[in-house]
This record gives sequence, structure tokens and C-alpha cells, in this order.
Amino acid sequence: MKTVTLDMGWNFDNSYARLPHTFYTQIHPTPSLSPSLIVLNVPLALSLGLDEKVLHGTEGLAVLAGNEIPVGGLPLAQAYAGHQFGIFKMLGDGRAHLLGEQITPLGERFDIQLKGSGITPYSRHLDGRAALGPMLREYIISEAMFALGIPTTRSLAVVTTGESIQRDTELTGAILTRVAVSHLRIATFQYAAHFGSHTDLRTLADYTLARHFPEIGEQENRYLRLLQEVFKRQALLIAKWQLVGFTHGVMSTDNVSISGITMDYGPCAFLDVYDPSALFSTRDTEGRYAFGKQPEIARWNLARLAEAFLPLFDVSEAQGAHLVEAALSDFSALYQRTWLSGMRAKLGIYNEELEDDALVKGLLDLMEKHRADYTNTFRALSLDQPVDTGLSDIPEFTQWHELWQARLGRQKPSRSAAHQLMRSSNPAVIPRNHRVEEALAAAMHGDYSVMERLLDALANPYAYRPEQVEYATLPTVCSVPYRTFCGT
Repeated sequence: MKTVTLDMGWNFDNSYARLPHTFYTQIHPTPSLSPSLIVLNVPLALSLGLDEKVLHGTEGLAVLAGNEIPVGGLPLAQAYAGHQFGIFKMLGDGRAHLLGEQITPLGERFDIQLKGSGITPYSRHLDGRAALGPMLREYIISEAMFALGIPTTRSLAVVTTGESIQRDTELTGAILTRVAVSHLRIATFQYAAHFGSHTDLRTLADYTLARHFPEIGEQENRYLRLLQEVFKRQALLIAKWQLVGFTHGVMSTDNVSISGITMDYGPCAFLDVYDPSALFSTRDTEGRYAFGKQPEIARWNLARLAEAFLPLFDVSEAQGAHLVEAALSDFSALYQRTWLSGMRAKLGIYNEELEDDALVKGLLDLMEKHRADYTNTFRALSLDQPVDTGLSDIPEFTQWHELWQARLGRQKPSRSAAHQLMRSSNPAVIPRNHRVEEALAAAMHGDYSVMERLLDALANPYAYRPEQVEYATLPTVCSVPYRTFCGT
């Protein structure tokens, strides 16, 4: 495989490759037969310091397709092991290659990873490839999450490989170029704890501290501080998910980032009707990863991380268990405070009152009971148009609305300021599941204009622009629940 010589702006470091070799395997992507660029995220490329024109050219395409490696790149597949649907498994990058870590003009560090780029030692007898639909889906959803202000991996490009892949049917092969502050996962630490030495585990923890939590430095009990900071970031992240109605779909420990970003967009979806039991994955037959269970599952996952960390604590087993339980309790408390604070903002509330929790839950209970749309209910309230909630003819909602208006009247900021806060906290548009499917269906027939319009509407979800209105419309009622697949 050749190394690209043309200057595209790549500025690679390979700090992960300096970890013990047990954490990865150096391996090149499988070359693509006849690649074609489908979409390039130009603003992201420029922020990374890359040359847009060169990326659009032949050598740029060769990198995005895994056919050539940029100067300084050192492709590898990461090893990890974790719990999927509660069952511990040996895992790893089965169809992904980390090319290296791009150092941006601002000095930031981002992993550049190809997804769908071929077989690795962790492929588990699979083909290492990905299909165009799921790769475009991750592109759309991850960029929408970024626009919503939610920490996430991002998508630089999608290319087709010129080959077909076989799933239930024959599909167009594709590769996504993913950008992340890192791909360190809970499962990376589980792997180190189960298959590595104590030195490996300590080395990984020190690497994580240096890369993501340099402020901790050499503090006393730095590994406990690291664990607490990971818990904190997860509490903040999950609260943000719940506030916008995002359902990840498969919150297995290999899909949970140490840095507190959303990653691995498989069977994810956004709520239409507010329903805590909503789930979308065809694999989740028991509802383990339902929308309302996400905070609980996050806590469970973090407990598994804590188990992996225990050997790093210079305390007895009983003391370690006590420290972990305290950290988990702090996670739950922080999540609840963050979620409630976010719900106050969604309702235009600036200060705190003891009854706020009951006020919020009263609205959510009404929405669940009467199958109100989650996003559009808050959108209507933000626009001071309660009739558009679909609840205005319900006596219980009238009573709730009076309580809410009285609550707004007891705070100093004006009603105008309250509604401004609401509009900045409630998106006017989300990637509606039916709109995403519409864009993907058109793309499968070579029409990418539907996706481009959708991405434009999602780029500033709090703008409340007139052209966003059509993307707030609800899907046609269907007797078959919306389902997604673990295809990304």
C-alpha cells in the first residue's frame, strides 16, 4: 500500500500506537476496488487543517477509501472486550482502522478512523465491510447531534467502495471516515483488566489521564479522580440525550466513551411520541436499552468500569467497593440535577423551586398518556402556541398549563426572556426517523439531494427558521413500530 505524498494538511501523531502492543494490531485497510466520494464535511475538514480541494481529488479519495496512507499515518485496529446485552465478550475493531491522530492548527488532537475498511484480527469471521445506508445514517445523526450541542464523534466523509457486500440482500459497500477526540472505551479498560497485566492497566489509565484529563496530573488518588471524572462526563452526556429524546439503541460497554462523547450510532433513533419504554433495535427483544432505561444502563456500565479500575486503588477490597458505590451515587445525583436543570430551561424556568420536579413530571406524564410528540410539544410551548401541543383540549393539560404560567410568574426574568430561553433549549427540528429513512432511500437510488436538504435543516436546530417547519411534521401513523438495525 502506498503512502500519499501530496500535502493535504495531514499532521499525524500516533500516541495510541505507543501503548503496549496488546492494545492493538497494526494492520492496513483493505483497498477499495473503485471508490467514489459521496459526501465530504467541508467545515469539519477545514477545522482539522485539511485541504478541501485535495480531499476532493484522486489522492484525497484514495485516503478516504483506505487505498493509501497519509504521511505519518500508522493504521491499526484497537482491541477491547466488554458487555453486549449484559454478556462479556472479546471484541475489538472488527471493521475499522485508526489511521492516526490529527493535530489541528489549534493544537487539538482527533482520531481519524475508517469504518467499514476491511477485515482485522477482531473481525470474528465477518467481512469487515459496511453498507452505504448505515454509513450515511451515522453521518446524518452524528452531525445532527453535534449541531444539537451534544458531545459526539463526527463524520468527515462517506465513500462507496465500488463493491457489493452481502447481508440479507446485496448492498452497496461504503466507508465512513470518523473523527473523535479518542476511541477509548469502557471496554478498553475491561480488556486491560481481563487480558492485560497490572502494568498494562496502569499504563492505559496514565495515557487516559494525559490525553483527556491533564488537569488531574499527579494528584493523590489520581485513578479515583479519573474514574469520578468519567462518571461526571457520562452523567452530563446521558442527561443531554434524555433532554432531546435521543435513544442510543445499544449502550454496550464497547459503545461507551471514556471521554464522554456519543459514539457508535447503530440502531439509534429519536423519539416521536414520548414513551420511556421506546426502543428501536431489532436485537433488543427485552428492552434493555429503552429510552427511559438509559440512565440506569449508564450506571450499570460505569459499575463495570469501576470493577476494572479496582486493582489501581491502593485500598482494601471493602474500601474500594465503598469508593465505587460513592462514585456511582454521585453519578446518579449529578445526572438527576443536570436533567432537571435542563428541563427547567426547556420550560423557561431560570431559578429553582422544590415543586419543579413535580411540574416537569406532570407534563411528561400527560405526554406519555396522550401520546404527544416529545419535540413538538416543547416546540409549541416555546412559541407560546399551546394549541399545537395536541393536548390543549385535555382538562389535565389546562390545569398543568395554569400551574406552569404561575411558576413563570414567580421568577424575575420576563415572559419574553423565558421563551427565549426555551427556544435556545428546545430544538425546532431533530433528525426525524422517517426523514432520515426518506433521505437514505433516495440515496440508494443515487439521489443525494434529499439528504443534503435534511442536513441543511439540521445544521442549526435552534434557529426556528421557516424552512425547518416541514421537517417538524410527524410521520404517517403506521401499525408497525419503527425499527433500526445494528448495521453501522
